[in-house]
Amino acid sequence: MTEYVPDPRRWRALAVTLAAGLMTLLDVSIVNTALPAMQRGLNTGSGTVQWVVSGYALTFGLVLVTGGRLGDALGRRRMFLIALAAFVATSVLAGAATGPTMLVIARLAQGCAAGLLTPQNSGLIQDLFRGAERGRAFGIFGAVVGISTAVGPVLGGVILAVFGDPGGWRWVFFVNVPVGAVAFVLAMRLLPKTERRPMRVRSEIDFVGIALLAITVLGVLLPLVESEQGGLAKLWWLFPVAVVFGIGFVRWERRVVARERSPLLDVRLFTGTPGYSAGAAVGALYFCGFAGIWLVFALFFQQGLGYTPLQSGLSVTPFAIGSAVSAAVAGRLVPRFGRRLSVTGLSLVAFALLLVALVVELVPPSAAGFAVALPLLIGGIGGGMVLAPNTTLTLECVPTSMAGVAGGALQTGQRIGTAIGTAVLASVFQSVVVGSNRDYSLALTTAMCCSAGLTCVALVLAVLELRARRNRAARDEERAAAEAAAGVHRQ
Repeated sequence: MTEYVPDPRRWRALAVTLAAGLMTLLDVSIVNTALPAMQRGLNTGSGTVQWVVSGYALTFGLVLVTGGRLGDALGRRRMFLIALAAFVATSVLAGAATGPTMLVIARLAQGCAAGLLTPQNSGLIQDLFRGAERGRAFGIFGAVVGISTAVGPVLGGVILAVFGDPGGWRWVFFVNVPVGAVAFVLAMRLLPKTERRPMRVRSEIDFVGIALLAITVLGVLLPLVESEQGGLAKLWWLFPVAVVFGIGFVRWERRVVARERSPLLDVRLFTGTPGYSAGAAVGALYFCGFAGIWLVFALFFQQGLGYTPLQSGLSVTPFAIGSAVSAAVAGRLVPRFGRRLSVTGLSLVAFALLLVALVVELVPPSAAGFAVALPLLIGGIGGGMVLAPNTTLTLECVPTSMAGVAGGALQTGQRIGTAIGTAVLASVFQSVVVGSNRDYSLALTTAMCCSAGLTCVALVLAVLELRARRNRAARDEERAAAEAAAGVHRQ
C-alpha cells in the first residue's frame, strides 16, 4: 500500500471541481423559474415544457453509478474533463434551441453529462484528502449542495429580471458556458493526473449491469417525474418491473464478483462496508423529506400569495444561508462528534418544518414570507449538519478504488429520494388546495407535516446507526483489550 502524500494543490482542485458540480446541481432547480417564459417563447404546452425539468432529473439519476464506475476505471480527472466539456456543449444546445423537441433532447443529454460529472467530485475528495481534512472537504461539498438547493430559484429569477422576455430564459443555460470554460482550463492544470493503465473495455465495464440498473432506476423515476401529468396512474406498472430488474441486477453483480471481474456496483459495499447501507438510506430518506419542499414553497408563494419568481426564491434563502454555514462547520466536527451531528441535524430539520406548519396558520398570508424566515434558517442549520457528516461517515470505510461508484450510488439514492419526495409533497399540496377551496396556508401546513414525517423516518435510521456504531466501537475495544491481555500473558 503506497504512503499517502498530500497534493499541495488539493484545495484549489477541490474549489474547481465543486464550482463545476455547483452548475450541475443548480440546473436541477434553476430552470423551474424560467418554465413559463420557455412555454411562451417556444409556443408549447405545459406538459412538453415540464420535460425540461423532468428529463434532466431522469437522465441525471440514470447514469450516476455508471459515471462513478467509469471514473474508477478510466481515471477521475479524465472523466471529469470529458463530462464537463459535454455539460458545457449541451448547455449551448439547450440555450440555442429552436423548438421544444430540441430543448428537451438537449436537456436529456445535459442530464447525462451532469450524472457522469457528479460522482467524480466525491471520488476526488476520497483520493485527495485523508482524516480530518476529508471531513472538511465533505463539509464544503455539503455546503455547495445546500446552496444549490435553495439558490437555484433565486438565480433563475435574477437572470430573467436582467435579460427579460422573450429570450431571457436562454441565459439560464448560457450562463454555464463561461463558468464551465474557466473550470475546464483550471481543472486541466490542477487535477492530479493518473497513470494510464492497460484495460479492455469489455472486461472493465459491466454493460449488462449498466442495462439492468438503468431499467431499474428508470422504472422508479419515470412514473415519479411524470406524476404531475398523471404518470403514477398511467405508469404504475413500471414499479414491479423495477423490482424484477433490481433483483436481477443484484444477482448479476454477485455473479460478476464471483467470476473475479469488475462489477458496475459491488454489492459487498452494502453488506461488507460498515455504515454504508445505513448512511445511504439516511441520505435517500432525508432528500425524500426535504427536497420536495422547494416546489411546494414556489407554488405557495407564487400561486397563493402572488409573489414574483425572484421574491419567491428570496423567501427561502434563509435555508440556503443556514445550510451553507452549518455544513462547512459540521464537516470540521465529524471526527469529534460523528453520527451525533446527523441525529441533531435531522431533529432540527423536523422541528423547523413543523414550526413552518404552525407559523403559516397563525400569521396572515401577507406576513408569511417574513414569518417563515427564522424556521427556514433553523432548518438550514440542521440540513447542513446532515449532508456533510452523512456523506463523510457513509464513505469513510469505502476503499478508494471504489470511491466513484460508491459516491454515485449514494447520489442515485438521493435523486430517487428527491423524485419521490417532490411527487408526494406536490400531490399532497395540490390535493389540499383543491379540497379546501384554495386554502394555500392549510395546503402548505399539510405538506410540511408530511415532510417532517419523512424526515423523522430518516432520524430513526440515523439513531439506529449511531447505536450500531457505538456497539462496533465497544466490540473493537473489547477485542483490543483481549489481545493486549493475551500478549501480556504470553510474555
